[in-house]
Amino acid sequence: MKKKTSGIKLIVMVMIMVILAGCTPDSNEQSSGNGDSKSKNTLVISSVREPDTIDVHKTTWVDNSTANIYDTLLKRDLEGNIIPGLAEKYDISDDGKIWTFYLDENVTFHSGEPLTAEAVKKSFERFLEYSAVKFLAGPVDKMEVDGQKLMIYFTEPFAPFASGLTTAYLAPMDPKALDDYGEDFGKNPSASGIFKFEERVRGSSITYMKNEDYNWGPPFVDNKGAPGFDKYEFRFITDDDTRVLEFKKGTTQIMTNVPPNYIKDLETTEGVKIDRMFEQGITYLGFNNKKPMFQDKRVRQAIALGINRDPLVEFALEGYAKPLFGPLPQSIPGYSEKVEGEAAQKYTQNVEKAKSLLEEAGWKDTNGDGIVEKDGKPFSFEIWLSDEPVMQRIVQILQGQLKEIGIVVNISVQEPASISANTPKGLHDAILNTYGWSDPDILYMLFGKGSSLRMHYEPEELHNLLTKARQTMDMEERMKIYEEAQQFLVEESPWVPLFVRENVTAYRDINGFKQNPYSQSIIFNDITSK
Repeated sequence: MKKKTSGIKLIVMVMIMVILAGCTPDSNEQSSGNGDSKSKNTLVISSVREPDTIDVHKTTWVDNSTANIYDTLLKRDLEGNIIPGLAEKYDISDDGKIWTFYLDENVTFHSGEPLTAEAVKKSFERFLEYSAVKFLAGPVDKMEVDGQKLMIYFTEPFAPFASGLTTAYLAPMDPKALDDYGEDFGKNPSASGIFKFEERVRGSSITYMKNEDYNWGPPFVDNKGAPGFDKYEFRFITDDDTRVLEFKKGTTQIMTNVPPNYIKDLETTEGVKIDRMFEQGITYLGFNNKKPMFQDKRVRQAIALGINRDPLVEFALEGYAKPLFGPLPQSIPGYSEKVEGEAAQKYTQNVEKAKSLLEEAGWKDTNGDGIVEKDGKPFSFEIWLSDEPVMQRIVQILQGQLKEIGIVVNISVQEPASISANTPKGLHDAILNTYGWSDPDILYMLFGKGSSLRMHYEPEELHNLLTKARQTMDMEERMKIYEEAQQFLVEESPWVPLFVRENVTAYRDINGFKQNPYSQSIIFNDITSK
């Protein structure tokens, strides 16, 4: 007996950010389009972070500027349910090891090639070969194709699979583009989404055309067909003042990641509307636990005790966030009030206790300069972070707080692409970062064996718990396992969760703006010009 699963409730997110305008085009990353972003029927979106690539198999970062060229087998509706997408329906066998997808026969890729089970299989095989997040696919044994039916066999049950299929990472790619461009697919991306690639100007923008053939919109949008603008230009502007000025001038119509210090001003600006929702992820200070200085649990706990989250929220974020002590925010299944309470009790700032733990671990201020030393070496470490102004304000506050317990923090602002490339190599001491997944399987992605690319922390006991949770198809039992895993993380403190941020977007001169609170993505299908 098979069971239908189109209404499973889970939650996922794809993060939103983006970087700077006015650079010369990279001819290797332009299509044959003319790149005219001044067209009257162009929607311009500005944000902070520029993606490293549009090839989702070669990145760990997907956002509004890259996701909409793709369409997914499954989707999140506006209530958080997982519903059919390019797959009209799907079944899971009773043992949880065989997933069968029945594909929509009316979908085409941007090249005009039809969506087939064979094409999906080809994309999936490429994902398994190249992706740094291949663990999203779970323990795949084999795949079989029968017409428009794709069967994926697992060696063991894999509960988070449906959640992963709602994201662009596992979206089908255009097989013709894969054949034509191979390794250069990211410079000539093609799939089945509402946007078609036109041009990328490195350091400045990405421009898409609307997909004229699109007519398979999901049930939660009014417009099932092609979107309302001819072109969509994503501009990457790191400077807050410049980004806000361009928006106020009307040069851009949507501004994601509104700087907290500008929100109140924009709320009272004529013609501007604000959309707010809490992110389904957290901002955290992550240690490289391979570094000797962080291998003593007492040191990690001391740093956690040295941090006061309130100034981070009130001053760096102008109150547009809420403090968090545990591993999961309230919006993710598996969040535990019990764990959050225990973590808050354990790690609310206590400078004296932090100093005591450091001393127990052999770190003492022997010369009275206020900095602790061990074996003659002062305690200092470097925090990597992106060039987003808010993150820079946060790290400066952390720097001052940790100096109070005798630790010197050095700040290193880096390009996001550099952070993504070098943290898996373990070249960092620590990072100020965010995660943007909203299934509790994020804990496996952060701490599972072979996937702890940021914190380099994957102890056997924790890995076993997270693996067991992945294999447990019963939701209630699965959540109990995640609670145990969270308690382990609270005790061991391989990172310091800091806060849940409000995602604030401003828009003007358009109708039909809305976001999906569960995927944290802008729904471009219904947006039209005023």
